[in-house]
Amino acid sequence: MNQTQPLVGVGVMILKGDTVLLAKRRGSHGEGEYAFPGGHLEHLESFEACARRETTEECGIEIGNVRFQVVANIVGYAPKHYVHIGLVADWVSGEPEVLEPEKSEFWRWYPLDAPPDPLFEPYRIAVQAYRDGISYYDTEPTTSHEIRQARPGPDSGHHPIERGDTRHAYRGRRGIRSTAEGETS
Repeated sequence: MNQTQPLVGVGVMILKGDTVLLAKRRGSHGEGEYAFPGGHLEHLESFEACARRETTEECGIEIGNVRFQVVANIVGYAPKHYVHIGLVADWVSGEPEVLEPEKSEFWRWYPLDAPPDPLFEPYRIAVQAYRDGISYYDTEPTTSHEIRQARPGPDSGHHPIERGDTRHAYRGRRGIRSTAEGETS
């Protein structure tokens, strides 16, 4: 692959009680690693719509309460380069089944505090952010499987987002701004 532009990938950590749904990847980068449902963001598609679509296509279950978790700059699978949008959702109904056998060997529920190894890099970051109770975006490329917690500050390249409803907020040079209210904090 001669990739010259980053692609946008969306993944969704699906929770069912204290468990998380994971598949063993096949046929692409990260083969043999465990991952959540996810895939490429389509033109004019919202992050939530992408998460719901990919979940339905890959394992056929229904999810709800979809929320933002993390954004990370993933270059550890070079030459592939992804901007990863990580979401969290709750399982609503259905039993996971392999609907794309070229992409997944199986789907299983694992304890959130003891997921299997190795985890697909974007999902290692998402699990760590979830465990730490933070949401953040990382503007520095991730070049290894090492998890780095975001350090806030204008010169760090990392900007935490306060816990809570971040669906209508973004962080720019002037602080967090609610797009619904138009105010800067």
